[in-house]
Amino acid sequence: MNTLLIIAAVLCALVGIIGSVLPGLPGVSVSWAGMLLLHLNTAADYTAMYLVIYAAVALLITLLDYVIPVLGTKKLGGTKAGTRGSTWGLVVSIFVLPLLGITIGPMGIIGLLAGPFVGAYLGEKWGGNKENAMRSAFGSFIGFLAGTFIKLAYSIVVLVVIVIDIIR
Repeated sequence: MNTLLIIAAVLCALVGIIGSVLPGLPGVSVSWAGMLLLHLNTAADYTAMYLVIYAAVALLITLLDYVIPVLGTKKLGGTKAGTRGSTWGLVVSIFVLPLLGITIGPMGIIGLLAGPFVGAYLGEKWGGNKENAMRSAFGSFIGFLAGTFIKLAYSIVVLVVIVIDIIR
């Protein structure tokens, strides 16, 4: 049973890293679940406060992931139309591109990165903010990358903590 929990914990941490990069997958919460599984095992004995702090950070990162692209769009002159367009672009890149057979490989990654950018650009154009459309789209893209980086950093830290505790 202990070996299964250790394997499940490491798999959760690895899936969490993947989920941090791919939108739609709850990367940070899956990583934290790996830490919780390791706690249920004899390989690591985390305190309740330790687990609560990591959970609180995961929750904060999850909330910030929704706010950061909006802040990036607004910071560079975007309007609500650009923010909505960025959101729609992300939705299209997650749900429509797979229907077209573009899910993995370079085209899938390009679609995930380009979706919010193109959406913000088109949203600003349609919303009448033609002068700042490119800046707004760039802000959305930078915000998306920043949120992804934060999620990825958290998930990597959790994986390192899990691996160190297993080795000990």
